[in-house]
Amino acid sequence: MEITGPIIIAIVFAVAFVGFVIYAIVKGQKRKLSAGVEEMIGKEVVVRTTLNPKGTVLAEGELWTAIAEDSTIEPGEEVIITKTQGLTLWVTRKSKDKEET
Repeated sequence: MEITGPIIIAIVFAVAFVGFVIYAIVKGQKRKLSAGVEEMIGKEVVVRTTLNPKGTVLAEGELWTAIAEDSTIEPGEEVIITKTQGLTLWVTRKSKDKEET
């Protein structure tokens, strides 16, 4: 039985495909699991209603009750989530230094 060029190419592609699938599975298993409201800390969100100090923000496509840690924050401003308490997010203004970089 003689192995021809097309058979060798098919075998090489099959081995490469199996190798890629194994690599993808291993990489997926090593990925950090992220779930829960605690994972939102540090994320930037947009204010929807005035935070004085309580209002709402849009985070991950949903409206959340939020409390501003500093002064009044107007709608449209971006804020950073600093902590969570139940289903309430505590937020603070983005620092000007971070916006410039």
